[in-house]
Amino acid sequence: MTIPKVRRLGVVGLGEGRSVLSAAQSSARWEIARICDLDESLCRQRMREFDLDHWTTSYGDLLADPKIDTIAIYTPDQLHLDHCVRALAADKHVICTKPLLDSLAGAGRLLDAARRSSGRLMVGQSTRFFEPMIRQRRDVEAGRHGELVAVDAHYRSDSRWFLSRDWSTGTTFSWLWNFLIHAVDLVRWYLPDVDEVTGFGTVSPNTLGAGLDRPDSLRFVLRDSAGRIATVSGDYTLPAIDRSLEPAIGCVVRGTEGTSRADYPGLTYHTRFAGQAPQTQDFGRMAGHYFRFGGTSHHAGEYQNYLDYFATCLDAGTDPAPGPEEAIGTLGLLEAMERSMDHGGRPVRPSQLLADL
Repeated sequence: MTIPKVRRLGVVGLGEGRSVLSAAQSSARWEIARICDLDESLCRQRMREFDLDHWTTSYGDLLADPKIDTIAIYTPDQLHLDHCVRALAADKHVICTKPLLDSLAGAGRLLDAARRSSGRLMVGQSTRFFEPMIRQRRDVEAGRHGELVAVDAHYRSDSRWFLSRDWSTGTTFSWLWNFLIHAVDLVRWYLPDVDEVTGFGTVSPNTLGAGLDRPDSLRFVLRDSAGRIATVSGDYTLPAIDRSLEPAIGCVVRGTEGTSRADYPGLTYHTRFAGQAPQTQDFGRMAGHYFRFGGTSHHAGEYQNYLDYFATCLDAGTDPAPGPEEAIGTLGLLEAMERSMDHGGRPVRPSQLLADL
């Protein structure tokens, strides 16, 4: 029996990177080789927290280290393009947190870098890797839903705490790109050929009061080339109902033979398939795997799930999903949603925005 290779990981960005450090340290597939952040005090803090040996404030040190085969990028969104391109140029494998880029402007450059590199790139689109979403995907692939007709996804959270962050009111921040992307990715997972978008957004007084003029309540309708439809919605600065009544993230898949709903953070999966009574699977017993610190705001378990999946792909020499092309397709969808919202709900085609890449 072949023993799986242990991959050596270099992690840059130690704020959100805290979860990937926990994930890698708990996995039999990964070893943390070195960590990096511009903040020396944060480096030292993570060194103590995870009992690590090697750190640096220079990203170049990670790229020059021949013992590191994979770079994990958890830096602010506006730095992803530079960090990914440099890692791919060094022929490292790359795992990058979502969104892959903060706009479509650098998409062509990144795709070119990915094509030239011997390394593979995966986007850590985390919501796919929660247990209910994993089970839902298996059921769709097994045909239990029959022919897919519609998908409905949402992400709602009272995230007013986010507005207190110094960088949250920066020019690149967007509730759509930074938050709703989770629900958008779930829809695109099932309907990858969405080619028409219409939607609206509004800015609540809560966001305006924090000095940010960005839509924080969002509603969209999407349609793919086969005529299948989806809805995507989110609210981010309004009071939330108890999570037992309204999960923060939910994905409903509707087909000719059945319907299912996967929920987070309650870790429940509800189904009704042909010939069966409604069923609920509760994966609450796995909460210790998924949520290790900071309540449910740090969900290291799904990071571990996608790191292990990435390692399996690397061992097999196969491309992971989402890879760069799929991730940039999602960015094209986000851009189309933004344009529709900015123009009073005018329909926009993502394919037209991606045509020149």
